[in-house]
Amino acid sequence: MTTEHTPAEPVVYARDVSMSYGDIDVLRGVDLEINRGEVFALLGPNGAGKTTTVEILEGFRRRSAGEVSILGTDPERGDDAWRGRIGLVLQSWRDHRRWRVAELLKHFATYYPDARDPAGLLDLVGLTDQADRQVERLSGGQRRRLDVALGIVGRPELLFLDEPTTGFDPEARHEFHLLVERLAREEGVTVLLTTHDLVEAERLADRIAMLVGGRIRAQGTPAELARRAAAQAEVRWTAADGTPRRERTQDPSRLVWELHRETDGPIAGLEVRRPTLEDTYLHMVHRDGDGTHGNEDGAGNVDTNEEAKVA
Repeated sequence: MTTEHTPAEPVVYARDVSMSYGDIDVLRGVDLEINRGEVFALLGPNGAGKTTTVEILEGFRRRSAGEVSILGTDPERGDDAWRGRIGLVLQSWRDHRRWRVAELLKHFATYYPDARDPAGLLDLVGLTDQADRQVERLSGGQRRRLDVALGIVGRPELLFLDEPTTGFDPEARHEFHLLVERLAREEGVTVLLTTHDLVEAERLADRIAMLVGGRIRAQGTPAELARRAAAQAEVRWTAADGTPRRERTQDPSRLVWELHRETDGPIAGLEVRRPTLEDTYLHMVHRDGDGTHGNEDGAGNVDTNEEAKVA
């Protein structure tokens, strides 16, 4: 029997979670802890088990083994009140196309005892001017903001964001990032983000976990992950004869100090490029292979019997 956790415990707690479909091991002992008000990014190549992991945390799929507590409750036993504390923004949702934006939001608000004011929420996500527009007439970025509005109308304590900015132009992506930061920093919403956009993860996430081959291979802040990956920094400069030079090193500060001693003055064209989250990610994926397993599809799903899912 799993152990329930008090609200003082992490909002998301998973210990040694495994998932198997017949002879296919999709998850192999996943451990996660996400604290209140934290933006946490779950990264991994297609087929690594991200979707399965998130569906288990959301209560949509039964795990084979391990312990899970979401907001103090095992998601397999979560009731309607528990689900009302969780917001979901799925990767693709095209229902309610004929509804008008404000009407749809007001309708969703009736399902929650302490829903946000729909008009204020439209202003928060930047859709006030589209209040009377049909959902099918929204742009991709506007539709995504509506998805977020629907996901947070019930004032969730935990928000799941699945590939939230796919197809966004740079301006829409920037506005969406500001919204997520506001929810976390000002309102204390805990956010679990899955994305393939490493720049997005590096900007938004307080901490990041890399899921490869059904296991969490690394976890920490972006800076911590870069150090653990032992990725080398690149130092670029211009030699005295005008020749561009570059060198990779584990200790860029020492190299710059040595160059300074050699030149006895400023170093022309000096530039230090430190390891990025992309360097770390590629290092982890290449070290462990492509991370795919069995019959998982490109979204990390597996064809299974319906009894594997929570009714």
